[in-house]
Amino acid sequence: MQSVSLDATDLALLEQLQEDSSLSNQDLAAQVHISPATCLRRVKRLWEAGLVQREIAILDPERLAATLGQGLEAVVEVSLDRQGSEEQEAFEQRVIADDAVQQCYRVSPGPDFILVVFARDMQDYLALAQRLFTSDANVRNVKAFFSVKRAKFRPRVGLPKRG
Repeated sequence: MQSVSLDATDLALLEQLQEDSSLSNQDLAAQVHISPATCLRRVKRLWEAGLVQREIAILDPERLAATLGQGLEAVVEVSLDRQGSEEQEAFEQRVIADDAVQQCYRVSPGPDFILVVFARDMQDYLALAQRLFTSDANVRNVKAFFSVKRAKFRPRVGLPKRG
């Protein structure tokens, strides 16, 4: 992977894009105090360097609950019986293909994986558990923690402070 040189302006652009990527080029340039042409050129360079993966809309689950039903969010620890690279890769590929899995992390020490999953209700979670954990002979232990309140959700990368 090729290293990219970032200056204070690049860092300011990345910070602002993490905060609100829906800004027009004009508004983004004004926020970072550069010309729109410079802004456009630099943002294009950041995308081409692969520093920005994608843009998404983050939905508010509490507001959607009134329409769609509350749903269950769980943080799940998974320990495998055999932790060889092939076994870990096979489990990882299986869970990331499932739409209920929102996030998947290989971790150490402790369990082998931490998953963040979303299910419509407990029946849906039980189906997910059967599909991903119970049916896999290599899954040794599963421990689920159900979210009762999300106090903070801020998906961003910490960037160095501009000086």
